[in-house]
Amino acid sequence: MSGAQLSSPTTATTRRRGLYSERAFYALALLSIILPLAMLAIMLLGVLKNGGARLSWDFITSYPSRKADHAGILPGLVGSLYLMGLTALIALPLGVGAAIYLEEYGKQSRMSRLIEVNIANLAGVPSIVYGLLGLGLFVRILHFGRSLLAGASTLALLVLPMVVLVSREALRTVPRGLREAAFALGATQWQTIRQVVLPIAYPGILTGAILALSRAIGETAPLVVIGALTYITFVPDGVDAPFTALPIQIFNWVSRPQKAFIVDAAAGIVVLVLTMLILNGVAIYLRNRLQKRAS
Repeated sequence: MSGAQLSSPTTATTRRRGLYSERAFYALALLSIILPLAMLAIMLLGVLKNGGARLSWDFITSYPSRKADHAGILPGLVGSLYLMGLTALIALPLGVGAAIYLEEYGKQSRMSRLIEVNIANLAGVPSIVYGLLGLGLFVRILHFGRSLLAGASTLALLVLPMVVLVSREALRTVPRGLREAAFALGATQWQTIRQVVLPIAYPGILTGAILALSRAIGETAPLVVIGALTYITFVPDGVDAPFTALPIQIFNWVSRPQKAFIVDAAAGIVVLVLTMLILNGVAIYLRNRLQKRAS
């Protein structure tokens, strides 16, 4: 009997086990996708059932009130949009710049490895710690006060490690041969980064920005710590103005003893989710356009 005949049952068993393992992996992956989506859908349906009656243009364009039937969400919505814009303006240039330096210019040394470890650790720090840091640094030391700029700076610190990590991973996906080809044509390192590396890495960088800002838009603890207001009847008129945000407004309504405000809170949750989906949709559209342009 030949060696191939002796090994054939073992080979068939190995292939069968590999097929079963592959199917089990796909089943677990599918379950990990379906289960969170199903839970999210159930939550959204419950929220829509409770707060759908309050969703209207007047609810979005009105100011908070001590009467639940007249309360609106305009200051929180405008404050959240301002916060996200300022946070992106602060965190994205700093995060992408740090990633470019660490990946393209920085040399492997004990200091660079220490920086990398600290960035990875900072990505997992609880948000309340960043709130305390923002209170001490921006509100008291830099005298920003309890302003929109202080809130955006605190949220920028919160999302900065994530932006750096994801941007570095996006830069690593660019083949080394493209850099060498640009150098061979006489391009400087900065020209290579700006004209070759970044256009290819932009889609991955924007993906990281989407994830980071999605986390920031729902944060409440850091804003409460630095002193964001829970009840205001005006919209911010500058970066030094007091502010509130959608999560804080929702928290304020939920904490009130009157049950009528629960309906307002449910409607506010729907507005918050829709705002996040719209911002993410715009970012995904820009990412896809940049990806088509790069290809």
